[in-house]
Amino acid sequence: MRLTRVTLAVAAGALAPALLLSTPSFAAGATTAVPAAAVSDTDPGAGSPYDDMDINDLRIAVLRILANPDSGKRVTKEANALLDDGTVEELRTWLKTGYRLAQFEDDQVAIFTIIGKPESGRAVYREAAEALDVGTPEAARAFLQTGYRLAQAEDDRFTLFKMLADPDITPAMRAAINAVLDDGTPEALRHFLEVGQYEVDG
Repeated sequence: MRLTRVTLAVAAGALAPALLLSTPSFAAGATTAVPAAAVSDTDPGAGSPYDDMDINDLRIAVLRILANPDSGKRVTKEANALLDDGTVEELRTWLKTGYRLAQFEDDQVAIFTIIGKPESGRAVYREAAEALDVGTPEAARAFLQTGYRLAQAEDDRFTLFKMLADPDITPAMRAAINAVLDDGTPEALRHFLEVGQYEVDG
């Protein structure tokens, strides 16, 4: 059953105390890649590179995950616990399966955080709901890496066209909006709505 707006709103409210995770940077396009083992191993135990690592190599692999800006509250908590006193097998098991699930939980929190942002409109809600409805780590990561940026751009274009339709719009504002629409990049659209529109004279 597909998620409804009410369901998402309730879930977002329930997750509010956990929203300490920094959401992906829209300005950066949320393009930081998560290591493939975190999101794409349908059979994590088959041919895993972690099988031949000793404890030092396994700890380095966990440290690299901690350095990834996409690592949120759950990933950080589990990784630090393993670095404190994890055995070889515990480290290996987490890298092969636990990390993927912990990252998925962090990504879901990040998506609910995005839904609650005032600038998130219909397109962002639609794509976020679709990712949550699919319910896989891969769908959540795809939304955060690419879907969010494109959906926000769709919402931002709609906002700019609404501004153009205002009968009281000034010539300077109309020209500025048309210029940013001609540029058309998600970053230019967002920057104009956050900053540029307030710098237009007249």
